[in-house]
Formats: sequence, C-alpha cells, structure tokens
Amino acid sequence: MNGIHKEGNLWIGVSLLLVVSLISGLMYQFGPTHILSLLATVLGLAWMLMLIQFFRIPDRKMKKQPEFVLSPCDGKVVVLEKVFEPEYMKEECWQLSVFMSPLNVHINWYPIDGEVDYYQYHPGKYLVAWHPKSSTENERSSIGISTHSGQKLLVRQVAGVLARKICCYAVQGVRVPQNEEMGFIKFGSRVDLYLPLDTEFRVEIGDVVTGGITRLAQFKTLSFPENETL
Repeated sequence: MNGIHKEGNLWIGVSLLLVVSLISGLMYQFGPTHILSLLATVLGLAWMLMLIQFFRIPDRKMKKQPEFVLSPCDGKVVVLEKVFEPEYMKEECWQLSVFMSPLNVHINWYPIDGEVDYYQYHPGKYLVAWHPKSSTENERSSIGISTHSGQKLLVRQVAGVLARKICCYAVQGVRVPQNEEMGFIKFGSRVDLYLPLDTEFRVEIGDVVTGGITRLAQFKTLSFPENETL
C-alpha cells in the first residue's frame, strides 16, 4: 500500500475522532474491561481498518500500453453485451462493465490515451450496481474520450447502493494519458465502458481485472503517430 487516497482524508479523520471519543467516554464511564468498552473498541478498530482498506492507494507499477484499452478499475467483469448508447457514442456498441466490491481499490484510471471531449454528471437513483437499469438511472458520470486515431469510447462511473459519492477529475477539452487518475467512487459500485463494435476483447464475463494492468480490449484500427506524446 502506498498510503491513503486524498478522498479518504476527511472520512478517516472524522471517524478516528468519533471512535476515540466514544471509546474514551465508555472507558471513563464504565472502565476499560466493561463489555461496552470492549465492544466499542473492537467495532471501532474494525471500522477504521475497513476505511483504510477502502481508501488505500495500491502499490502498483503501471506501464503504458497505448495499443490496448486497460481496465479503469479493479473488480469483476459482469456485463459484456451489445447495446445502443445514446449519450455519447450514439450508436450500437459494446458495453463492458466492471463491478467493484467494497473490498476493491476504488480509484478509477483512464483506460487509454486521448482527449476528453465529453463530460456530464447525472444525478440519479442508487439501485444495486448489478441492476440492468443502474447504468442509465443511477447517479453517474459520463466521460467521452477520443483517441489519436479517431476512435471513441465512453467511460461511465456508476453509483450503487453503498456508493453515494462519485468523484470525477475529468475536464472537457483536456488530453489525458492512459493510467492517470480519472476519479474515485466511494463504497462500491461499477464502471461501464462503451466501445466500438469492431473492438477485440481480451476478457469475458466473470474475469477478475486489475485497474491499469489488465488488457480489456484492443481497437482494430488503433494507431499512434510515432512522435505523439502527452
């Protein structure tokens, strides 16, 4: 682990203050060996360890692989199907969805080099992340990226039952490198990718993927100028 993500500083700081205050109050009132004091200590430590686990920054060496679409997050592939995407792609395309459990790292990374030419935040519901309508009805952020070769893909951060806060760092009109942080989703959810129909996939439903490492797919027509850098 390389430390705690900035999105967790407030959560961990406030939680630590409350846990210490509660345990100290119970110990002062009943003594350190009282069942309430011991229970509060165990539960408080478990809560703090869970927060540290959730907001951890992984010790991970990511290498740019510009010819591939890399996974934008940790989790499991739960959807791989053809859909019509009306917001950005505006055509039939492939949807690949990765579900993140509360135990996964919840940082999101850009899956490919390109330019953010579309960004939109949508308030919405908090259906379970695997619900078929969660991609279109839940709170979500949509990030459209165009590649150097003219390909387009849409990345969508989707909130779930526990995920009540989507943090997105995308800025429309800005060029982004593969594996740069795109955002963070707090407390479990999913990330959807929408890709052209001619995409060649390297994963299938049920595969466990690692953000910034796992090769999800490859565009058939993807190419990069030799001197192109971000």
